[in-house]
Amino acid sequence: MATLAPPGLEVSLWEELDQIPPFNPDLEDAHSAGPVARFRTALQESAVILFSTPEYAHGMPGALKNALDWVVGSGELSGKPVVMVNASSRGTYAQASLKEVLKTMDARLLHDAEVTVDLMGKKLTPRQIAETPGYAVALSLSLRVVAEFVAATR
Repeated sequence: MATLAPPGLEVSLWEELDQIPPFNPDLEDAHSAGPVARFRTALQESAVILFSTPEYAHGMPGALKNALDWVVGSGELSGKPVVMVNASSRGTYAQASLKEVLKTMDARLLHDAEVTVDLMGKKLTPRQIAETPGYAVALSLSLRVVAEFVAATR
């Protein structure tokens, strides 16, 4: 999606989930710096959050759930617009689980931008995905909805 983003819309990847320590509510104040703080800041500074996650054992990966647990009490996702991007038509349990957690956290699901592209087992690079017409069209339509939402809320 970063490759296909229209002008004026920046899509950046969060790649530090594995650095976020196990959630412990007794230690929340101790994480005013480091990966937890960076995660919170990234969420705060984003106009829209795109979630794309693999499915493991009929749910979202533990690292993602752990990261989300760190922001339940601090509220970075409360009212925040979020988009679900699914890379597998079989990944329905993870999507449902993530949606439930996000709704519980009062995130604003942008259903019109939700998209599924079946990439499972294809081993394509981001460039190859962006150059495959069917994938590019579906992802670009989602990004257009996001861009229109961002423009309308500024």
